[in-house]
Order: sequence, then structure tokens, then C-alpha cells
Amino acid sequence: MSEGRLNGKVTIITGAAGGIGRESALRFAQEGAAVVAVDLPGPMLDETVQLVTAAGGRCIAAAADVTDEAQVREYVARAVAEFGGIDALLNNAGVEGPVTALTDTDVAGFDRVLAVNVRGVFLGMKHAAPAIAARGGGAIVNVSSVAGLGGTPGIVAYGASKHAVIGMTKTAAMEFAPMKIRVNAVCPSPVETRMMRALEAGMNPEDPEAVHAMMAMSIPLGRYGEPSDIAALMAFLCSEDAAFLSGAAIPIDGGMRAR
Repeated sequence: MSEGRLNGKVTIITGAAGGIGRESALRFAQEGAAVVAVDLPGPMLDETVQLVTAAGGRCIAAAADVTDEAQVREYVARAVAEFGGIDALLNNAGVEGPVTALTDTDVAGFDRVLAVNVRGVFLGMKHAAPAIAARGGGAIVNVSSVAGLGGTPGIVAYGASKHAVIGMTKTAAMEFAPMKIRVNAVCPSPVETRMMRALEAGMNPEDPEAVHAMMAMSIPLGRYGEPSDIAALMAFLCSEDAAFLSGAAIPIDGGMRAR
């Protein structure tokens, strides 16, 4: 692939087996970065690596459960061993959980969403930051959501987790600044991914397409985001073009929050 803004950089991307994570792996490789694609083991993760390498990029798979500290420590060590260090981390792995009223939400389901969406982000930052600092600094991008900027009925665990991601992002931005590590969050509106198909089906099992149409109408630009839209923003945030940007929670929502 041709040289770009991230030429020579090494980026870890969690949740890389599909959606925003896969598109980010492709975009970062296109910009010149070597990519460590992290997700649960399976053919989708392998396919991400194949797509990136087929396009001329450098990419390896690191199968891991982001909620397990030993496995997080291992994917960081794998990145350092394979590529000599880490310059950026995209904490993208996440789950949506069931669509249900708060009073009907079971504790196990609530805990599972927070384990992936909050503990996974925390552990990624905890173990990647020292390696990024050892390279002289870099960037971390955590994926939150517009659901982390307000309330959304029916997804209490998901909403709580995405609010928590923003809080951790701001704290990490302050703690990591002396190490020259910038930390930002991106807050997408609905994006054309498997996760949104599951949420649409949860909201209206009989007619999920009606939910899609309704949500698209709530976005001033009249459409869902594409994974490539989010990947482009994250590539910017990890580049020197964003050298003075840290601690932000950036809506990328087609104007949804402008209402």
C-alpha cells in the first residue's frame, strides 16, 4: 500500500473481525500502518487479515477476549514482538446487549455488556499505554456512541457503558498527557453494521426495516453512517494532523446531535 499519514506506525484494533473494526484495519493499513487485528478467534478475524494483506497491507491476527487481562497483556506483547512497538490503540470491541426495559434487564446481561464495553477499554489502555509511551507517545481512540451523550430507552447497559467510555477517555487524556499520548473518543450515530441490525430487530422484531427507516430520518443527513466514515475519523485522530486534540468525545452522527 502507498505511504500515508500513518506510515511506519503500529496500531492495535480491537473488534477487528467486522464492521467498524474491519474497515479501520483496511483504512489504517492504507495509510501505511501495520495492524494488529484483535477479536475472538474465528473465520471473521482471519478474513480481516486476509483482506488487509490482499490489499498490500501488513496485518496479523491476535485472538483474544478483551475482558480477560491476561489475554489483553498478551495481544499487547504480540504487537511489540511482531512489529517492535505500538503507536496507537483503537478500543473498538463492543456488544449491544438485549433491547429491554431497565426493570426487565437481568444482572448477567448487564454485567456482560459492561465487561466488554468498559473493562475491555480499561484493560486495553492500561496495558497499551506503557508500550505507546516507550515509542515516544502516540494516540488512543475509544469507541463510544451517541448513546453515551444522552439517554436511550431500552438499552440501559449499552448506554451506561458508552457514558463510562467517555469518562475513562477524559481521565486517561489527563493521566497520559505527560507521556505524550493523546486519548479521544468517537461517538457514532447508527452505523450500517451487524450490531445495528441486532438492535433494530430487538426494537421491532416484526419490522426491523421500519426501525432503520425511522432512525435514518432522525439524522439530518438522512442516512446511517458507514464503517468507513468512522474509520476515517479515527485515522485522523491517530495522525499528526490531530497533534493538539485530546480528551474530546466527538460526535460523528450526520448532525443528529445538532437538533
